[in-house]
Amino acid sequence: MNILISNDDGIKAQGLIELAKSLSKVASVYVVAPDNQKSAASHCISIRGNLKMTKVQVEGATEAYSLSGTPADCVKLGLFVLGKRGITIDAVYSGINHGGNLGTDVMYSGTVSAAAEGLFKGISSVAVSVNSHEAEYFEGACKLAVDVLPKVIENKDKLGVVSINTPNTPVSEIKGVKVAVLGELQYHEWFDVLEESEDSVTYTYASVPEKLDCWTDETDAKLIDEGYATISVVKYDFRDGLGNKEIETWEVQL
Repeated sequence: MNILISNDDGIKAQGLIELAKSLSKVASVYVVAPDNQKSAASHCISIRGNLKMTKVQVEGATEAYSLSGTPADCVKLGLFVLGKRGITIDAVYSGINHGGNLGTDVMYSGTVSAAAEGLFKGISSVAVSVNSHEAEYFEGACKLAVDVLPKVIENKDKLGVVSINTPNTPVSEIKGVKVAVLGELQYHEWFDVLEESEDSVTYTYASVPEKLDCWTDETDAKLIDEGYATISVVKYDFRDGLGNKEIETWEVQL
């Protein structure tokens, strides 16, 4: 079995190394990851300019490459290059991300988007995240990543991206695993001024997450906050049947 791993934290991220080591126990692992930090890159791809692919060493990986592109670029080009060499990828994994990918934040996530690129190619795809930007504890996320692999492959025609999130705690302190729905996330957001001149201002983004009353006992953000690991399926169906029916009543004409 062959697995392609990418991420959005970059080729040197500890989470990627831990995931590669764990999955290498059950499959041949290939890594293509950004050469620098690409968090919140969403599904951006590089349609102009060049992509430089550089061979590197990653513990656990049969082969590993850094790429001067986005997470989606990494999976797209990785599948192309490996495919040209006759290497068939059975599953795409993205992570382990340093930071949760919960609720509506998956729209921004480079981690989930890298996995989605595999899904779009008809390949079983998994995103794995630890809910802290200072992630230290990867054991629980690694165990779940390995445990779901056979089921993800067996049921690939039924699933979207399988998204795993764990608290940043030792595995012994995680209360359990819950299947979760994606909930709404909101932040108190602001922009701080870094530099200001007569004709320009340089800002930096800052935010603090908010707990919401609309979270239910099945909501991923609430369950993670309570100390559970969560597994969710992210589907990519942008059709809006009800919206189209509403527009049909507008009698728009040229």
